[in-house]
Amino acid sequence: MKNILLLVHDDSGQEARFQAALDLGRALEGHITCLDVAYTPPLVGTGFYEEAYVAADLMTQEVAREAANRVKLEKRLAHEDVPWDWINTTGDIAPCVKRACDLADVVVINRQLDDFSVPEMRAAAGEVITRSGKPVLAVPGSCERLDLSSALIAWDGSPCAAAALRAAVPLLRQAERVTILEVTDGSVAAPAEDAAAYLSRHDVHAEIRRIPVPQGGARRVILQEASGGRFGYLVMGGFGHLRFVEALFGGVTREMLTNSPIPVFLAH
Repeated sequence: MKNILLLVHDDSGQEARFQAALDLGRALEGHITCLDVAYTPPLVGTGFYEEAYVAADLMTQEVAREAANRVKLEKRLAHEDVPWDWINTTGDIAPCVKRACDLADVVVINRQLDDFSVPEMRAAAGEVITRSGKPVLAVPGSCERLDLSSALIAWDGSPCAAAALRAAVPLLRQAERVTILEVTDGSVAAPAEDAAAYLSRHDVHAEIRRIPVPQGGARRVILQEASGGRFGYLVMGGFGHLRFVEALFGGVTREMLTNSPIPVFLAH
């Protein structure tokens, strides 16, 4: 996991993404590619020419803002001990990230931007998770550093959970403590012992914690464990069920992208 794609955009979540990517790069001796996306929200106006004029003006302002943002971040990167390069692009967040991530090992993005309604980062993270084929580190806006010393793995034996586990091995090998959480609600496809055995062959020795709950109660339990202050990040499969079902009725992925206080490492 040497190639880290970092979403760059002058918004409230940028500092958290930036710090997480730096910590990731240092821990894994990796390279950060800064993908700077100039984004203009869609307009709803009264006429074509009016919309075109306003859109052009907004884009000019956005490009200027991102140019200033680049100058600021490049000055900081020059004093860091992580190699990096820079890509400028324009468009919607998720398609821009997807186009740029072919040679990325992990994508660093926010789980949600609470005070920036467009783009809605939870939706962007979901699109990247399901369509890019890359693992995503979704960072809460309050994150000041990426603590790799302790990891929580949400395990249900699904293909998505297995994909996240495999992708997270380079991170898990940095941890002093790894806990596999199996929420036994009748949906577990393979026991946590299988996951522990797989990790042990990578010299990652995890403890298993089982919590029985009624069907549908996994969201609450996983969020409670992630919120307990004992773990630096969470590893889990992303959108193991149909996304429109999760959007309608809620789901573990949606819950974590909305409320997790720690970074969430997801794969689909």
